[in-house]
Amino acid sequence: MTLQTKADKLLKPTNTEPLRIGTRGSSLALAQAHELRARLMAAHDLSEDCFAIDVISTAGDRIQDRALNELGGKGLFTEEIEERLLSGDLDMAVHSSKDMPTVLPDGLELSTILPREDPTDAFLSHKAKSLEDLPLGAVVGSASLRRQAMIKRLRPDLKLVNLRGNIETRIRKLADGVVDATLLAAAGLNRVGLSHHITTRLSIDNFLPAAGQGAVCVEVCSNAAAIKWFLAPIHHRETGLCLLAERAFLRELDGSCRTPIAAFAMIEDDVIAFRGLVLSTDGQESYEVTRKLAAPDETTAADLGTEAGKAIRDQAGDEFLSAIVSSLLVLETR
Repeated sequence: MTLQTKADKLLKPTNTEPLRIGTRGSSLALAQAHELRARLMAAHDLSEDCFAIDVISTAGDRIQDRALNELGGKGLFTEEIEERLLSGDLDMAVHSSKDMPTVLPDGLELSTILPREDPTDAFLSHKAKSLEDLPLGAVVGSASLRRQAMIKRLRPDLKLVNLRGNIETRIRKLADGVVDATLLAAAGLNRVGLSHHITTRLSIDNFLPAAGQGAVCVEVCSNAAAIKWFLAPIHHRETGLCLLAERAFLRELDGSCRTPIAAFAMIEDDVIAFRGLVLSTDGQESYEVTRKLAAPDETTAADLGTEAGKAIRDQAGDEFLSAIVSSLLVLETR
């Protein structure tokens, strides 16, 4: 079957043979899947029943009583979905970009990136207006090593506890007094209509987000030329270039849920500005890099992130980076 024949078939899906979108089952994951579907419907003038959204349970969803770094990292939220992609059960899968491992399984790729939402971290509390206003020794819940390290850097007196679960679960635990405050991605709260719970948004200048935060990506089989053609009209080039830089930075530093790393890129007037940060787990030691590049393309944006990662490695040294992982491995055995 030629690419044109496959493309023609894609433009005529039916409710008995719909295009299958794989996703996790949280309210946020479903909101992202619905956004993908809506953009494809508009781009190709298709009806909703031309698509089927398949909800897939992942290990990261099922295991909620341990920190992510104890379980193996980001792949916990993607492995089962990727198996379905590779088997042909799905045509595409939609993910939060920050959940994606830097190295994908053979045969898979991120073909499409949707426009980025608010990339900031949101502070939620019923007891204070900001991190700075929390009382001495207040309890802050977060499962993110990056957020924990950055909180410790700003407020070493605060007590950090692991707080996992979907958005609604964490908001409920906050309301029940399990913690005095928590941090969530503003983009997620916006997407599920819960932004009214935000006490304040943290400035990117002081609280750098995770690589990919606020961006939604679509994963497909590398040989699925017709599917990639079908998705192409909804790809957001600027967000895609920024994500390439951020993920290349992570990849150079072997970044995962085991490492407190932050990265953020933005494009203005055709200039990409990148900032990356690596912290010790207690937040007291950190290394930062900034880079700018005019007229980026896919190759130069990725090269920018890689070069920034190498600059951090030169500053911090492999000993510092190895010590971060070693300290976490010690913590996991306690």
